[in-house]
Amino acid sequence: MVVSPDEGGAKRAAKHAARLGADLAIVDKRRSGGDKTRQENIIGARVEDKMVFMFDDMITTAGSICGAAQKVHEAGAREIHVGATHGVLCGPAIERLAAAPIASVVITNTIPLPADKALPKIKVLSVAPLLGEAIKRIHRNESVSRLFT
Repeated sequence: MVVSPDEGGAKRAAKHAARLGADLAIVDKRRSGGDKTRQENIIGARVEDKMVFMFDDMITTAGSICGAAQKVHEAGAREIHVGATHGVLCGPAIERLAAAPIASVVITNTIPLPADKALPKIKVLSVAPLLGEAIKRIHRNESVSRLFT
């Protein structure tokens, strides 16, 4: 099933769930200060005994994604996998990801991952084929938007 780590990613998660034919849930995140959040509830389908996929646009300090993973884990998810476009991974991100109940994290190479931040659970995918295809389509006056539908 697909779980959005917060309300802001619900639309993206719904699209992934539809493509995968999967159930959908959203973690309700509450701000308790400028940079502090806590995950309160899981809204939607039950995560118990499910393999969960969480998608986000970026992982900065990993607080939100790890908090959501913890909430889903506590609700009985069998396995949790995370995907994000940009792995900023600053501050305590690596320590949080290492300690989180997350089986794998997939990010792209839009931001280089230094060797000292490489965890066994992190896999980096190259955006080069996608960029190459976009350049080719632009050169041929073809649709680039079709790459993202």
